[in-house]
Amino acid sequence: MSQNCRILGDTFYSDMLVRFSHCDPAGIVFYPQYFIMFNGLVEDWFNHGLGLNYARTITEHRLGFPIVKLECDFVAPSKIGEIITLGLKLERLGKSSMAIAVDCRHRKEERLRAKFVLVAMDLDAQRAQPIPEDLRELMLAFQQGQLDINNH
Repeated sequence: MSQNCRILGDTFYSDMLVRFSHCDPAGIVFYPQYFIMFNGLVEDWFNHGLGLNYARTITEHRLGFPIVKLECDFVAPSKIGEIITLGLKLERLGKSSMAIAVDCRHRKEERLRAKFVLVAMDLDAQRAQPIPEDLRELMLAFQQGQLDINNH
């Protein structure tokens, strides 16, 4: 899904091509597609930003991160063929949840702002669980701007 990932300070950025499959008949992103992009952004953040295998986290460790709260302001439409940049910031890290802020831009033009809460979930028990300590340490390092993936 992503073409280019990078971290600048405490923000993870992922560039995404707006595809035909994202759009309505007018050629603009159909709003639910952004929510699918948010999940792709979280996967990119795990895989490229935190250096973890997101698929293995789910399939082997049986740890998922569903969205339990979501707010989104749609500022301007994104169109087929554009490359949009999604920026992810970790605003708060709780015992079993994290608050994420997302900014979406095309070049310098703001397209949307979103905030959502993810909860660490034991996929077998289907209930919240504390964020594992090794993951918490990585996330705190990211939040403090200490992870540098740009030269890899």
